[in-house]
Amino acid sequence: MSSNEEGEDERVNILLVEPNPGDTRLFTESFKDAKLKNSLYTVSDADAALDFINQRGEHADDPRPDLILLEPKLPGDRGMDVLSELDNEPAVSDIPVVVLTSSEVGEGIVKSKGVDADHYVQKPVEPDDFIEFVQEIEDLWIALIQEKPTEN
Repeated sequence: MSSNEEGEDERVNILLVEPNPGDTRLFTESFKDAKLKNSLYTVSDADAALDFINQRGEHADDPRPDLILLEPKLPGDRGMDVLSELDNEPAVSDIPVVVLTSSEVGEGIVKSKGVDADHYVQKPVEPDDFIEFVQEIEDLWIALIQEKPTEN
C-alpha cells in the first residue's frame, strides 16, 4: 500500500445513496474492514441525498461529500433527480459521482435518461466481493484526485 505523503490524515467524505439496507450494511462493514481513511455517510432516498449534498435540514452540520456513490434505483425513480441536480447546480457539480449499477444494462438505462455520471461501477453480487469493490472505489478516488486541476 502506498501512502499519500501530503494528505496522510485527510479523510475522504463519501456519501453512499443506497435504498437497500442489506447493501448499505455490506458497504459499511466493508469500508471498516478495508481500514480506508474515509468517513462513510449513508442515506436511503433522493430527498435525504439532496439535503446532505446541499448541507441543509438534518444534514446541515454534515460535511460536504468529496465523492458520491449513487444507486440510481431510488424510491420513486428519483436517482435521476439526484444526478440531474448534481449536473446542473454549479455549487455541487464538481463532486465526483459514481453510479452503482447491477449490470451494464443499468449503465445504459442511466445514460438513456440524458444524465451522465463521472463513472459507473458494477456492484458486487456476493458479499465476499465487497472488500475488493471498496478497494476499487478507493483506487478510483485516487485517480479522480490526480485528474483534478489544482488551484493555487
